Amino acid sequence: MQRMAQEMNQPVTAFIFRRTNNLYDLHWFTPTTELDLCGHGTLGSAHVLWQQDYLTPDKGIQFYTKSGLLTVKQVSDGIQLDFPANPPVDAEVPAELKQALGIPAKHVAKNSLGYILEVESEEIVKKIQPNFELLSFIPVTGVIVTSPSSYTDFDFVSRYFAPRIGINEDPVTGSAHCGLGPYWSAKLQKKKLIGYQASSRGGIVKLELRENQVLLTGQAITILEGKVALPL
Repeated sequence: MQRMAQEMNQPVTAFIFRRTNNLYDLHWFTPTTELDLCGHGTLGSAHVLWQQDYLTPDKGIQFYTKSGLLTVKQVSDGIQLDFPANPPVDAEVPAELKQALGIPAKHVAKNSLGYILEVESEEIVKKIQPNFELLSFIPVTGVIVTSPSSYTDFDFVSRYFAPRIGINEDPVTGSAHCGLGPYWSAKLQKKKLIGYQASSRGGIVKLELRENQVLLTGQAITILEGKVALPL
């Protein structure tokens, strides 16, 4: 799987193995690393299973993963992922991280995924140009830069950088929102939020906080189908 992900050379390649009925094993690999949790890899996997008629749309899907059992279902506005919350705690920003990002941080927090840096404005989030070589030496999976949104359509914006695991910038990151959800829920005193990940491709993530879980809702489309011929 790792060699295949390297060959695909995408931020994440997902691998699905059927157990029985609506139970599947799911693995996610970057070009260099197996991940513990991946939102868009899960969303895309569920989308393919429904689209290819392995399951009818009224059937939810359960995936056995490195992060435990994940449940996915279709709802009125997309595909909903039931993920474990990953709330961050206050942290000091390392000098190396300041140098790699080159931006002033309003607040810094950290969870098992990495650092969350809140900055003053959406403009700063969108204009940041990290030094990816320096960033790859920070001993965490990834770094999130976030701010309140300047638009009423969204509660917050973010970008996610993870060169240490072979992803300079991820277009849309479900696992990052497992930390962003609790972070902004506490700040904004809201259980339902809408985030916009401001990568060059961009993406909208709807969130709902429920106890120790984060419900993430998004959409997927199929842009390419093919078969891979494996060498004997």
